Amino acid sequence: MRTIHVNDVTSNIREMCIEANHYLTPDMDAALKNAVETEKSGLGKQILNQLQDNLKIAGEDMIPICQDTGMAVVFMEIGQDVHFEGGSLEEAIHEGVRQGYVEGYLRKSVVKDPLIRENTKDNTPATIHYSIVSGDEVKITVAPKGFGSENMSRVFMLKPADGIEGVKNAILTAVKDAGPNACPPMVVGVGIGGTFEKCALMAKQALTRPVNEHSTIPYVKEMEEELLERINKTGIGPGGLGGTTTALAVNINTYATHIAGLPVAVNICCHVNRHAVRVL
Repeated sequence: MRTIHVNDVTSNIREMCIEANHYLTPDMDAALKNAVETEKSGLGKQILNQLQDNLKIAGEDMIPICQDTGMAVVFMEIGQDVHFEGGSLEEAIHEGVRQGYVEGYLRKSVVKDPLIRENTKDNTPATIHYSIVSGDEVKITVAPKGFGSENMSRVFMLKPADGIEGVKNAILTAVKDAGPNACPPMVVGVGIGGTFEKCALMAKQALTRPVNEHSTIPYVKEMEEELLERINKTGIGPGGLGGTTTALAVNINTYATHIAGLPVAVNICCHVNRHAVRVL
């Protein structure tokens, strides 16, 4: 049994909130740089270069990549041989987000009630997802999610008879409907299977997979490659102003499902796809 003090969780999440809002992960940085080289539209290439300039300024001057610094989504993969001490783990996570957003001078974008709409003034509460895994480590992923792209996300409760073509069409429909609103070039996270809530969670998790890594399931890998090609042929392009780079990646996760269902969720993220990962 390994013991971790909840203060360690707080301090790491504080730093990760700030890190994710100022720096891209290496895979996203490489994908955007590659997009500048491969984009065929002159205007699209110009927009991608402007995005590169923005990222450079954000990192050098410690100015957030985007004014929408997101609602903090936190994934906690907790080894079953870990014991937390020093207080509530959940409160420690929220405190880390609170410190990160207040001390990092990040925009506070969370309201405590969806209808009354009063700002909490510290960007809490976070949205937290826990999973128990083997081992004695804790993997923390902090993914600040802006709502320009979040609002473009969809869940489709398809019938089994819709099959793989129905799934592909649903994903393409979500992307086309999103258009410029998701701040393309986008990353498309997809969850197929499970239940209503499971497919949505898988789609969110898919966004945290490196964009240069495909599914290990052969037919899913083929779908990812095919859909990326088809999405980039829509002509939406960088900033929604036309071009050949509408998406940087399509990441698909799958799970078992009921004989009567074929749930599909599409969670779209903008061109920065912010997240930070640490292992304690």
